[in-house]
Amino acid sequence: MTAPRTFRTFFTTAVTAHRRRIFQVDANANLLIQLLQEHRNQSRFSLHAYVVLPDHIHLLLTPASDVTIEKAMQLIKGGFSFRFKSKLPVWQGSFTMHRVENDRDYATHLNYIHANPVHAHLCIYPDEFPFSSAFPAALIDPMPSYFDHRSQSADR
Repeated sequence: MTAPRTFRTFFTTAVTAHRRRIFQVDANANLLIQLLQEHRNQSRFSLHAYVVLPDHIHLLLTPASDVTIEKAMQLIKGGFSFRFKSKLPVWQGSFTMHRVENDRDYATHLNYIHANPVHAHLCIYPDEFPFSSAFPAALIDPMPSYFDHRSQSADR
């Protein structure tokens, strides 16, 4: 089953310029997470999962109805660049995105995000990595209700 146009949840990846390890510094990773939470609190998007790795980020988010995915990523990348105040470029110019199609696709990307720091040898267990939504203190939004498999049972 392919996703209807109303499904607006995306898995995105943004990479730092020249793969600079900007987020290896805890203060920089925390600055980005703070920015994500501010936009989440302002209802610009729902943040379902994230991981901030030394040279890239992965997000699972649903933009607000009046916000495109491109605008959401501009708020994140541009907002961080402005606050970071680097004289060098911070991000690669583009980002990758995948529209999440169903609850299985959602779970696959959620698991990928949480396993990423383990695969990068930054921790042993996903919930040990402080710059991830798998970390116990992370604030995230639940899976959108349109992915609830019980509500889709008639579609299968």
